[in-house]
Amino acid sequence: MSPKVRVRFAPSPTGLFHIGSARTALFNWLFAKKEGGVFVLRVEDTDTERSKPEFEEDLKIGLQWLGLEWDEFYKQSERTQIYEKYLRKLLDENKIYYCFCSKEDLEAERQAMIVAGFPPKYSGRCSQLSKEEVDEKMEKSSTHVLRFRVVPKIITVKDMIRGSVKFDTELMGDLIVAKDLNQPLYNFTVVVDDATMNITHVIRGEDHLSNTPKQILISEALGLTSPEFAHLPMILNPDRSKMSKRFSDTSLTDYINQGYLKEAVVNFLAYLGWHPKEDKEIMTIDELVAEFDLKRTQKGGAVFNSEKLDWLNSYYISKLTNQEFIDFAKKFLPYDWELTEAIVASVRARTKKITDLRELVDFYFELSNYASELLRWKEMGFAEVAENLRKAKDVATNIPEDDFKTQKLEEALNIIVNQDKRGELFWPLRVALSGKKISPGPFEVMEALGKEESLRRIDSALDKCEK
Repeated sequence: MSPKVRVRFAPSPTGLFHIGSARTALFNWLFAKKEGGVFVLRVEDTDTERSKPEFEEDLKIGLQWLGLEWDEFYKQSERTQIYEKYLRKLLDENKIYYCFCSKEDLEAERQAMIVAGFPPKYSGRCSQLSKEEVDEKMEKSSTHVLRFRVVPKIITVKDMIRGSVKFDTELMGDLIVAKDLNQPLYNFTVVVDDATMNITHVIRGEDHLSNTPKQILISEALGLTSPEFAHLPMILNPDRSKMSKRFSDTSLTDYINQGYLKEAVVNFLAYLGWHPKEDKEIMTIDELVAEFDLKRTQKGGAVFNSEKLDWLNSYYISKLTNQEFIDFAKKFLPYDWELTEAIVASVRARTKKITDLRELVDFYFELSNYASELLRWKEMGFAEVAENLRKAKDVATNIPEDDFKTQKLEEALNIIVNQDKRGELFWPLRVALSGKKISPGPFEVMEALGKEESLRRIDSALDKCEK
């Protein structure tokens, strides 16, 4: 019987939760749920200088917002004794050794190798020091690291996405695995953690592919079993450059604060390097779990298309009830702006993300002091504009308050205008109501404003025509 699937998402809390990391977390979570397995969250916080509690909190909030709840939680900073135990084992077996080379010495050695046409790797000059020499150097200098003795061989990584990938360890040089027995480094800690946490599959970005042979070597030296590996394609900017934390709008928090719905983000992230069997663009989280298969993951880079994300977000916004829309929008609008269902109905089709809403609805709450020229349709004079606005006002005045609805307004106003002159009536009317070149149609706006405010704004526009 195969062991129960156990995967881990293992970020370092050294910055805000990156959108690329969110994709990795999602793929791990989907794989675990599809296989009936366990999703482990492991915070790799051994870099004490750069790891911050606020980044760990941001990570947890982001995962919870996405709906990616973890089954188990670990912090590397709470596991130092475990790492020390395994480091001592390798030290006792002479599989790691103390290295006292300075940065200057290593750089000089590196440059000499490059000039000579050799791969720039550590020469192993400290690998043959006797115990007495090590003790003497330890007394004289506190500057040292622990290096792993790399065995010359060809390592074949059987990647679930990329197939067999071969690495020649002769090109590596002996690896630094710890600064000291109490300060293990990444490639060592992940091996110990994956083994002691019984991780069966490691699903991560392809930037970690080069670390995999190193981790396999360490695992073999410790007598541990390596998990299966799957390396996801990199996420690329539209210009096909690597998406990076250095660029803006790459943290999940950025997208949350811009008013994206989690359903849209999850749907979008799932398609960054993966596709279902059938040609479907919209998938719920349950559908993604049911269809998820790592074999359908592409090898090449996945382009981050913000237009696709906006399209997905607008789709999921369209599925909200008016009340759900209003409740969500409140977080992004001034506290004294009270959305009504009529206002929502007039703008939701044009809302790609909720933060767009402020600009779309601001005129309902405060009409700008727009230029009178804006009221003119093409070559119309102000006298003609005023005449058409009076016609619209007369029609609106005669419609009872209870009937002041989009359909009734449209029917009544269409009676007084020729089809080929609709712009001459409806352009000035819409501008009078909204103060904008672009806005919802005049009928929708009039319903949302109500009869009294609509007539007041038409009167204000008539005043502009006379000045």
